[in-house]
Amino acid sequence: MAKYDILVAGELNPDLILSDSELQPEFGQIEVLVESAELTIGSSSAIFACGAAKLGLSVAFIGVVGDDMFGRFMVSALEDKGIDVSPVIVNPNLKTGLSVILNRGTDRAILTHLGAINALEAEQITNELISQAKHLHVASYFLQTNLHPGILDLFSRALELGVSTSLDTNWNPTREWSGVAQLLGSTNVFLPNEAEAKALTGTPDVYKSAHILSKKVEAVAIKQGAAGAMARHGDEVVQVSALPVEVMDTVGAGDSFDAGFVYGYLQGWSLKDSLQLGVVCGSLSTCAPGGVTAQPTLEEALVAAQHNK
Repeated sequence: MAKYDILVAGELNPDLILSDSELQPEFGQIEVLVESAELTIGSSSAIFACGAAKLGLSVAFIGVVGDDMFGRFMVSALEDKGIDVSPVIVNPNLKTGLSVILNRGTDRAILTHLGAINALEAEQITNELISQAKHLHVASYFLQTNLHPGILDLFSRALELGVSTSLDTNWNPTREWSGVAQLLGSTNVFLPNEAEAKALTGTPDVYKSAHILSKKVEAVAIKQGAAGAMARHGDEVVQVSALPVEVMDTVGAGDSFDAGFVYGYLQGWSLKDSLQLGVVCGSLSTCAPGGVTAQPTLEEALVAAQHNK
């Protein structure tokens, strides 16, 4: 019997979120005051892990941090969320990564220092560890460059061990989209947003993107921001609208969506119900600053889902 529902292999860094509805930074040594500042759990992989744990799944995390304040903050914060951090690797020769987020509510700019964000290697994720989980999730593919040489083998090993896989590439800062197509053949669930899906398929139409991607993976769920999300499995296509909530902060909404959709997938739910849970989790996560503060429990999400049908 598996020890964990999900093993997350990913990047670990905190977010320093500077928020103001009128935020407009200026160079030239101009000081700009902001309404709020918060140091919180960052990185797509960690926010996903927290969302899955909040829904009641047992989660383990493997990633790399430096032996520094930011690394200790992240490990302690994940542990407080009930996530098993014993696989996390501390490398004293590296600095933990950091993202500074300039948040205007519905829009944001992100400045990231990579540090140890790209340090995890596929060879560090052993078959012994993989076999303790039911599912393997990888996010921030384009940032985790040291994972690239072995990630196809990693996903293949997982499938051979009877462990399902999911992938969220996130945006590529270099805007180079190569390297994903082959990996999708070993991916059960693919979780891009609309812009990423279009860029990866080279088509401006999201429905065509979903059609192309669905031929490579078992299920694809495409996040569409305020419009909600759509998903496709074979010839089945479903769409769900976002919840009508007051948005305070969109940081991590896509990762919370991923946690909800993967929860439904692991429970054997229908495509529509899995997508509904994903949309609810993503929508509710925007109701407070930071990526994890407003993540719902399963009970809270199901209540909200009933009102969204």
